[in-house]
Amino acid sequence: MNILKTAFLLTLLTLLLVFIGNLIGGQQGMLIALIFAGVMNFISYWFSDKIVLGIYKAKKVTEAEAPELMGLVRRTAQKAGLPMPKVYIIPTDTPNAFATGRNPSHSAVAVTEGILRILDQDELEGVISHELGHVKNRDILISSVVATVAGAISMLAHMAQWAAIFGGGRDRDRGNGLGLLLMAIVAPLAAMLIQMAISRSREFQADETGAKVSRKPLALANALKKLHSTNLKLPMNANPSTAHMFIVNPLSGKGLVTLFSTHPPVGERIKRLEELSRHTM
Repeated sequence: MNILKTAFLLTLLTLLLVFIGNLIGGQQGMLIALIFAGVMNFISYWFSDKIVLGIYKAKKVTEAEAPELMGLVRRTAQKAGLPMPKVYIIPTDTPNAFATGRNPSHSAVAVTEGILRILDQDELEGVISHELGHVKNRDILISSVVATVAGAISMLAHMAQWAAIFGGGRDRDRGNGLGLLLMAIVAPLAAMLIQMAISRSREFQADETGAKVSRKPLALANALKKLHSTNLKLPMNANPSTAHMFIVNPLSGKGLVTLFSTHPPVGERIKRLEELSRHTM
């Protein structure tokens, strides 16, 4: 169900991109929109991991520097049937983690110093399993594509706004200016909502995959409880554009951040993990 939902939402996002390109410039506008999205996806595919690791000053660690963490990641990767990812530690007290990389052979797992302090071994294994679940399910590639297409839509919407102001776009005689202006407002909001829906769906899927890999769904549920409560008290100084990558929302959760969160409610995630424990573990 999560896979079908993701496919449907990705299709919807692409159609929105094509529609706004057509509204601005007809068939030529559609072609430009698709080419633009393709170029951005290419850049994102090859360089997004380096960019996000650089943003958070993540330091790659070796076996000698972090033997317990490296051993845990290696054992979990073996259980998941994945190559050993690179392992990074982020220098912050806020407990969190994310995975990145363009495919399973070029993946990385990053954890904060804070998460290593507050979780026990079973809970940390649950978190690592969740992150490797993202790798196994190719969620990193999906989220990169989604973020890129959503960004392209926002850029085209901005262009549509100027087109509406300075002439009404390609169909000036039919009063297309109002339609362009409306699309300039609606399209970025629609793209953001679709992006959030896809991100939430992939989080649920990674929880399920991680629980099956570790065979400890309740340990992951306990980890989510600790991470959620601590992040509310000690939010990370995170870039909102990368917030969807973390296992729990790294932002403060105040105001509109909660309403437009890229993560499903932690209570719902815990409920599903507890249900999974009762029926399949």
